[in-house]
Amino acid sequence: MPPPEQSPSGPLPLPDELAQLLLRGTRHGIDRIDDDMLRLLALRRRLAAIAGRLKRRLRQPLHDPAREQQVLHRAHRLAERLHLPRLTAQRLVRVLIADARQQQGIGAGISSCPDPSLVVAEMNPSRHTPLVEHPALLRLVPPPSRWKPLLRHLPAPLHARLVETVLSRVLGQPGVGSTLDEVAGRRLGITVSDLGLEWVFHWQHGRLHAVPEAAEASVRGSATDLLLLASRLEDADTLFFQRRLVLTGDTELGLTVRNLLDRMPWEAIPLGLRIALQRSAGLARAARSAFRERWAPALPQLPDAD
Repeated sequence: MPPPEQSPSGPLPLPDELAQLLLRGTRHGIDRIDDDMLRLLALRRRLAAIAGRLKRRLRQPLHDPAREQQVLHRAHRLAERLHLPRLTAQRLVRVLIADARQQQGIGAGISSCPDPSLVVAEMNPSRHTPLVEHPALLRLVPPPSRWKPLLRHLPAPLHARLVETVLSRVLGQPGVGSTLDEVAGRRLGITVSDLGLEWVFHWQHGRLHAVPEAAEASVRGSATDLLLLASRLEDADTLFFQRRLVLTGDTELGLTVRNLLDRMPWEAIPLGLRIALQRSAGLARAARSAFRERWAPALPQLPDAD
């Protein structure tokens, strides 16, 4: 006699015939929901096209970033009430926004207007990363901690300047860095625990600067987790709850910066940069998982920091 089916909460005696029947019914329900979603999408596209024609008649700009942010914020609030992952809801709404832009004839000259194929690439950052499809190769990728001895030989001002340049490119996009004006002059530190790197930055006069002073608040985490946070492949609340990121110092300042970054218009960042960031984060996460899987039998309790 075959063993009973297992449920997440414990054993559940369920005959195979009944399980097959329930599975078919569940799949039928999923198909009906998918059909309804596509019908709603067709209706949404028609409404978006009408909105575009009305904006032309009223001589209003076709591209309305404030409206797009309003749509995203509404999705965030509804996702919280429905206990949906915020990142999943955000990705779905971004696809809808991109489709609405096409319906309204908004040209590709707008940096935040993505090509549909690139939107798919952004939603699946590891899909087009060859290494992710070959776990055996991923296991050969050394964890970030292996680079720590090498990085010790680099002058601190050099890598601080490099990070400052990269972050300034992102925050320098119109409407992005201005969200940090609320904490202008405050010093926030970033500590990459497994690489042994630490920087202190402040936002002043619309620019990000690396400073030698001590941080008022600091965020500490592994290189992979910080990259996942920066690419928005992982939610900040999840990372802090799981203690993969740790906030020290002025907690109020740290939470304020975290909320400001969360409100930062991700779609205002050039799409190519977003995809590159997310693919890098996806690769780092896959490499970490492959490395841990390889050494799990010998080291059952690997540290969170790579």
